[in-house]
This record gives sequence, C-alpha cells and structure tokens, in this order.
Amino acid sequence: MTFGIADQIPKFYGSVTVGERGQVAIPAEARRELNIVPASKLLAFGSQNAKALVLVKVEFMAEFLKVFTGAIQSLEQVMKTDEPASR
Repeated sequence: MTFGIADQIPKFYGSVTVGERGQVAIPAEARRELNIVPASKLLAFGSQNAKALVLVKVEFMAEFLKVFTGAIQSLEQVMKTDEPASR
C-alpha cells in the first residue's frame, strides 16, 4: 500500500539570488509548471524562526480558503448534533 508521500513533497526548482533592490527571479521551470506569468499575483508568507519565505498564488489560496471554510462549517454542524442534551 502506498500513500503517495513522494507526490506531496515540494519540488526543488533551484536557487535564486536576492538583488540590491530585494528582487528575485523565479526559475523558468517553476514559472512554466506553476503557470506563473507576468502580472500573476503571489502571496508571500514567512517565518522569522524558520528563516523561511513561501510564495503562493492568490488563486490557490482563494480556493483553499473556500474549501477550508466549507470543512469548518461541516465540522461545526457535526459538533452541534453530537452535543449532549442539557440536564
């Protein structure tokens, strides 16, 4: 039985160098595979502790939040129906 773990590990596209103005170039392969084109909007998330920066396409985050919100609403309904009756 396999769980597809290898498919879930983020792909390494290479390294980038920060320029004097704080800009970086996204590797061409990443732009092609992730459909990042000029004017694409990306959200930047970071963690000072982990010293990490993550870029996420706005469209992905919007869809993720929509699905996650639906899951939370479903969970809330389950929790309401499973509450013990008041004594």
